[in-house]
Amino acid sequence: MALFDRNQRQRSSLCSTAAFVVFVALCLLGLWMVSSPETVPGAISLSSTEKAAAAVRASDAKEEDSSIDATNTVKQDSANVVAESATTTIGEGGELAEDPAKPAGDAAKDGDGEKVSASSKDQTFDDENGRTEGGELVKPGSGGGDTDGGAAAQGKSAEEAAVETDQTSTDAKESVAEQTSTDTSESAAEQAAATDGKDSGGGGMSGKKKLTFDDENGKMDGVDLAVKDDGNKTRVSEESAKVEPAKLTVNPIAKAKPAATDTDGTEHLPNAQAELLTERAAQNGSFTTQAAESTEEKKKRAASNKGNKNHGVKKKKPPAAPSTTWKLCNTSAGADYIPCLDNEAAIKKLKTDKHYEHRERHCPTSPPTCLVPSPAAYRDPIRWPHSRDRIWYHNVPHKALAEYKGHQNWVKVSGEHLTFPGGGTQFKHGALRYIDLIQEAAAPPELVDWGRRSRVVLDVGCGVASFGGYLFDRDVLTMSLAPKDEHEAQVQFALERGIPAISAVMGTQRLPFPGGVFDVVHCARCRVPWHIDGGMLLLELNRLLRPGGVFVWSATPVYQKLPEDVEIWDEMTKLTKAMCWEMVARTQHTIDDQVGVAIFRKPVNNNGCYDKRPQKEPPLCEPSDDPNAAWNIKLRACMHRVPEDRAVRGSRWPEQWPERLGKAPYWLDGGQTGVYGKPAPEDFAADLEHWRKVVRSSYLAGMGIDWKTIRNVMDMRAVYGGLAAALREMKVWVMNVVTIDSPDTLPVIYERGLFGIYHDWCESFSTYPRSYDLLHADHLFSKLKPRCKVLPVVVEVDRILRPNGKFIVRDDKETVDEIQSTVRSLQWEVRMTVSKNKEAMLCARKTTWRPTEVESR
Repeated sequence: MALFDRNQRQRSSLCSTAAFVVFVALCLLGLWMVSSPETVPGAISLSSTEKAAAAVRASDAKEEDSSIDATNTVKQDSANVVAESATTTIGEGGELAEDPAKPAGDAAKDGDGEKVSASSKDQTFDDENGRTEGGELVKPGSGGGDTDGGAAAQGKSAEEAAVETDQTSTDAKESVAEQTSTDTSESAAEQAAATDGKDSGGGGMSGKKKLTFDDENGKMDGVDLAVKDDGNKTRVSEESAKVEPAKLTVNPIAKAKPAATDTDGTEHLPNAQAELLTERAAQNGSFTTQAAESTEEKKKRAASNKGNKNHGVKKKKPPAAPSTTWKLCNTSAGADYIPCLDNEAAIKKLKTDKHYEHRERHCPTSPPTCLVPSPAAYRDPIRWPHSRDRIWYHNVPHKALAEYKGHQNWVKVSGEHLTFPGGGTQFKHGALRYIDLIQEAAAPPELVDWGRRSRVVLDVGCGVASFGGYLFDRDVLTMSLAPKDEHEAQVQFALERGIPAISAVMGTQRLPFPGGVFDVVHCARCRVPWHIDGGMLLLELNRLLRPGGVFVWSATPVYQKLPEDVEIWDEMTKLTKAMCWEMVARTQHTIDDQVGVAIFRKPVNNNGCYDKRPQKEPPLCEPSDDPNAAWNIKLRACMHRVPEDRAVRGSRWPEQWPERLGKAPYWLDGGQTGVYGKPAPEDFAADLEHWRKVVRSSYLAGMGIDWKTIRNVMDMRAVYGGLAAALREMKVWVMNVVTIDSPDTLPVIYERGLFGIYHDWCESFSTYPRSYDLLHADHLFSKLKPRCKVLPVVVEVDRILRPNGKFIVRDDKETVDEIQSTVRSLQWEVRMTVSKNKEAMLCARKTTWRPTEVESR
């Protein structure tokens, strides 16, 4: 018993001693925890956060680029896609500072894998400032993911940690110090290599995986970001942003740090699908330019007149950069201002307006940098197809045409709307009935065959463009034109309805289109004096009409017997016969249709008529006269011979629509060099495939554009029309603009069943303000810099783009940065910027903002 008692006393003494030691250790540990600036839980979770911060610093220090060639091949060595994220940050003294936007209770959830997975909810990009809301695109170690052992202890209390260890307070301090130490010089790529890529929190991404671009479609491997336009927010589903290991690093940026990664404040938003098109060594190839064609034509004409003055297209010197203090334009045209058509000073100096010179282009010496005001009650346009029938009155607040033509069913005022019954002067019973009448009258009917043989139409004197608007039902694309203010706002009505139209007049100069490109030319009671001046105006239509194409003329001289009408008909009959046009149909006025139609066909060869005419009036043009020279070229009363070489454009009718859209024209052969250096047919095919990928992977899904709101689109620097072809299935139409100093590929665009126009962007475009829903500029501005400043061109973009319209720019980074700075000063929302290898892309949305100050005259 004594021995037992002694052993029991010894054990009791040892227990007391052990309890005392443990008590002292706990006291020391508690004292240390109170006095230490770093807490154990913070130390445990600090490692992954510090590594994420180190990744940001390493990313900021190193610019990673990649480039894409003509077939969208990506050099996978690097990229620079930066995602601004709402993450935790390291505060002063090494403390862990939580996101102020994060609820207080969320800190306790970080150790629960199931709760961490809730961070995969949808996020939004704020259009106002380009920042993400609701979290980061790729979570840097949120909820776990440590590989250095710290995560093993995460979620345990300090008491449990003390019970499990048998170390002194000094050992505990050393252990904590080891857990909180981080190699800040380690790069983001090294961190990604250190992890096994597995999620350790049960739902959150580790943030250490690498991303890669897919060579084929321009997307990051495995990424399918669902970006949707949701009011003013662009929603991005983080659930769809799961990525595969690769090289492209998405760098999270601390909340306290600005979104900008460039010194100029450019923000780069996390749009994984947005890829860039590097300027693909674009040259003229086998194509000349419209400027060269027009200049050469002027030289030839000057030489034939023994003139010594060079009337070529002069190279403009860039004007001095104007101030970006925005003011409203002070013009009599107000909200309808078109600088090159409303140049009152130039119009007053004209000696005559006999040939509508006052309706032609007279551009200001210096492009304006003022902003056009919007109508006071302007609102988002009604969307297609409903817009074909009605538009908001206050968007185009003009009643004169409704009062003047109301009885002819052009346009009517109905409450807040202007309505369009679908009629016109020559088709009071509706445009569709009239369109069918034309095909029925043709002999044979296949000569017209709307939507197959006849795809691209020119409508001269279009009125409110109901003819072109209803031809969409027949899969026909119509270029409608009319002079500004000949009938008040007629072209503006057309554009507001969502129907293609430009303000132009048949006066003294050629229209800005190539020769032999329109399948059909139409004129419904247009008051054009075709037969005067040697038939010069009808001969201009002959230049534009494709060999074998038809001219449809429905006017009172066709079916009325008034003396004036009979005289005009007799003159037209003589002129068309001398031009070798065959009259294939003439319908008389009927009670049912109340309209008569005459259809003429242009010859397909020279032997049948041109070489056998007894009289040589109108004369054939000189062989040196280029029918494709169209920019500022005076009209001539002569006819161009029809091409007969089977390898030359115009000698054959194009493929039927829609086959012609994706097939290289027969006159592009392998011996020609395309714009991007490949044989022309291969160049054409590569361009088409490239834009299909861009539209599929970026424009339709990757930019947050609600395509239901897009109808009128302009490609400001089209090449082969690849963008328009890629958008074919969308309910949009695309105005393809070929600049006068770029390869003249506009005939290719028409050959494939699309349409477009020549233009010099150092001048104003001939359209009303607020005409387009989306403008697209692919390497346009950098090409313009040698001749004109970027700022006035951006002002022109602001003029013709509708409020809430989108602007997509692809160019070198320096140019895109300049454009971004300008549109920000215009109070536009920059929705996305991406840059790689000195190339950049910008997507911005015009707002309704207008300055209040008006410029002085």
